[in-house]
Amino acid sequence: MPEGHTLHRLAGELTTVFGDRQVRVGSPQGRFAESAAQLDGARLIDAEAWGKHLFIRFAESGVWGRSPQRGFPGAEPPGVRFIHVHLGLYGVFAVHPDAPELPLPVGQVRLRLARPGAYADLRGATTCALVTAAERAAVVAKAGPDPLRADGDPDRAWHRIGRSTAPIGTLLMDQTVLAGVGNVYRAEVLFRHRIHPLRPGKTLRASQWRAIWDDLVVLMTEGVRTGRIDTVRPEHTPEAMGRPPRVDDHGGEVYVYRRAGQACHVCGAQVRTEVLGGRNLFWCARCQPVFRSRAAR
Repeated sequence: MPEGHTLHRLAGELTTVFGDRQVRVGSPQGRFAESAAQLDGARLIDAEAWGKHLFIRFAESGVWGRSPQRGFPGAEPPGVRFIHVHLGLYGVFAVHPDAPELPLPVGQVRLRLARPGAYADLRGATTCALVTAAERAAVVAKAGPDPLRADGDPDRAWHRIGRSTAPIGTLLMDQTVLAGVGNVYRAEVLFRHRIHPLRPGKTLRASQWRAIWDDLVVLMTEGVRTGRIDTVRPEHTPEAMGRPPRVDDHGGEVYVYRRAGQACHVCGAQVRTEVLGGRNLFWCARCQPVFRSRAAR
């Protein structure tokens, strides 16, 4: 499933290519046809992401230009509506900014946005729905803070994490606790802070959580810039260590994600894996020892 940096990068691409322009909106597959017809020819204002949710903002007749307040939550001009997209496990939203001719759709294209010289096709998404500002606000209200948003509040997440007996590895993936973090960032940020993924959330110190949040801001912002996830520090890159680059369809240099059975880049111990909540955990038992409270000792 795409992680939050992918959605923020996509929102930026859509805004750059289609923002403040009248666009054709269609549904070659047909599943979004009725809603597409309501937006066809409207002005696309911009696109924004909150965690793994993408919202494409449209103005109806008489409402032009950008919303006076970009961001969530915020007041919207009358008539503004949104296409809400959640890519899920298999969704792909491909933006083609340089297309002199509009090609025929290939495959099951749920949504097509088009203007002269550019188009974007959405396939395989879990959610593609036309929603009002109130409905969008309801989706956002259920989501945790997003490290990639300027209005992201780490204290909101800490309010849940600092009181929970659930493993921190579970909490980081709970989109109602923290929005946008997926399996890769979870594994990597816990390794970088030497925290075992099964450690109960309430055993963390507030300073540990804030360091994790700040690190996610940096790592995910870089992911938006590059379009890939790189989490290793300069001293652990292939060039610095004299090792071959990682070969994986996810791309990027990582410490433990999908490296089960391989040697840890830092200590040489074998990277471990275990299933938690239907997803694979990855960690180094030496760098991320099991937490034992002083009270228990």
